[in-house]
Amino acid sequence: MLVKTYGSAVYGVEALTITIEVNVTGGQKFFMVGLPDSAIKESEHRIESTLKSIGHYMPRTKVIVNLAPADIKKTGSAFDLPIALAIMGASEQLFNAEKLSQYVIMGELSLDGNVQPIKGALPIAITARKEKFRGLILPLQNSREAGMVNNLNVYGVSHINEVIEFFRNEESLQPVSVDTKNEFYQSQCRFEFDFSDVKGQENIKRALEIAAAGGHNAILIGPPGAGKTMLAKRLPSILPPLSLQEALETTKIHSVAGKLPANTTLISQRPFRSPHHTISDVALVGGGGVPQPGEISLAHNGVLFLDELPEFKRTVLEVMRQPMEERRVTISRAKVAIDFPSSFMLIASMNPCPCGFYNHPEKECSCGSGVVQKYLNKISGPLLDRIDLHVEVTPVPFSALAVQKAGESSSDIRERVIKARETQTERYKLENSIYCNAQMNSKLLKEICMIDSNGQALLKTAMDRLNLSARAYDRILKVSRTIADLAGSSEIHSTHLAEAIQYRSLDREGWAG
Repeated sequence: MLVKTYGSAVYGVEALTITIEVNVTGGQKFFMVGLPDSAIKESEHRIESTLKSIGHYMPRTKVIVNLAPADIKKTGSAFDLPIALAIMGASEQLFNAEKLSQYVIMGELSLDGNVQPIKGALPIAITARKEKFRGLILPLQNSREAGMVNNLNVYGVSHINEVIEFFRNEESLQPVSVDTKNEFYQSQCRFEFDFSDVKGQENIKRALEIAAAGGHNAILIGPPGAGKTMLAKRLPSILPPLSLQEALETTKIHSVAGKLPANTTLISQRPFRSPHHTISDVALVGGGGVPQPGEISLAHNGVLFLDELPEFKRTVLEVMRQPMEERRVTISRAKVAIDFPSSFMLIASMNPCPCGFYNHPEKECSCGSGVVQKYLNKISGPLLDRIDLHVEVTPVPFSALAVQKAGESSSDIRERVIKARETQTERYKLENSIYCNAQMNSKLLKEICMIDSNGQALLKTAMDRLNLSARAYDRILKVSRTIADLAGSSEIHSTHLAEAIQYRSLDREGWAG
């Protein structure tokens, strides 16, 4: 007897429906075809143990399992449940087996029949709705994640017996109900860290406000203990809230990577990813035998924080250059090329030298001649070219630490950032894939960042006196445009340019001695 069930395979951040055909006929042996990987092939033993534990049996005749389309490689253990049900249907152990084809079914089986969680529940649910399946049956831990997809009945199960009973009596399970919008908006403003906790460092707060308002990348340079990491961790609290579309994109990536917490619906806050400097190229940008999203994709619509930037391997930093520019990364394999989105803000921090005390107001640097420049040279020019703000962080004096009064809160700063972003949204509404000042191309830069004769004179003087490199010119204009937006000005004035110029520390010739 031939029975069909339907599962789903995740490729990139999208899902593809897989037809699982099982035929039980006269003969011997168990055959599984359709390019399954080792985890799927091993399902035979998990299924046999499961069926025995619930009082059923594995057919001892010829069993053929086909995963179609047969020319696409299938991976993972999430096909256990649909294969088991199809075998039961084909061997006439399941009532109403014809109903199996109306649902997408996914889940890994334990030896006792418990259903284990899977990856990629959200894209699977979206595809099931698109292809007009009657419902989706998947592990209970993934039910709320998939339940946010409307117009689709999602059933969460914890044991295979619940699924068997469901096909006998459909009222035995109730669809998951999730109030997505309510949960999403309620948790948007809950932050662990707040700028009101920061003592002093007003100039650094201002720089991060500018970075948030224009979507600019930034690097913080200062001695150990100056507060670089503390400040960076608070950046998400002043970024504009995620839109529902952005939240959906971000959640799909985390779902595919298996990084979504159990019983979570949507990611409601911008991600903050902080990988260790020992990370590999593949872990950062994504890849592997079965391509998985890397840290830059997990930081999509959020912040990627690289602490101690010069300690990262140079090859790791260089592979990040193209994704920073294109805001996506393509992982190519012999038979498939997968795109992962990677639109993130890069915030990096570093000591000014190996000992950490170069340019320190009180402590003396112990590094020898040329050591500081050699240390800075670990970061390539093309990478620095993609970082708009270079911010020098100085230690906080005792007088500032002793102040009891709380600083300006993140919510107050966030209001100004949101207002500036609204201005940019209106400005770039006719442009494709440009949403903030940091993403401006050369053509837009000439049209939007017009400066008067006084501004031109100021910029020329700065370029000459500070020996700023040519690459600093465009960055200064972009940052000054953001500063003008924060000030509510339609034009870029000399004061805006002057503030932008001070954020190009590493471009100054002789900065490192």
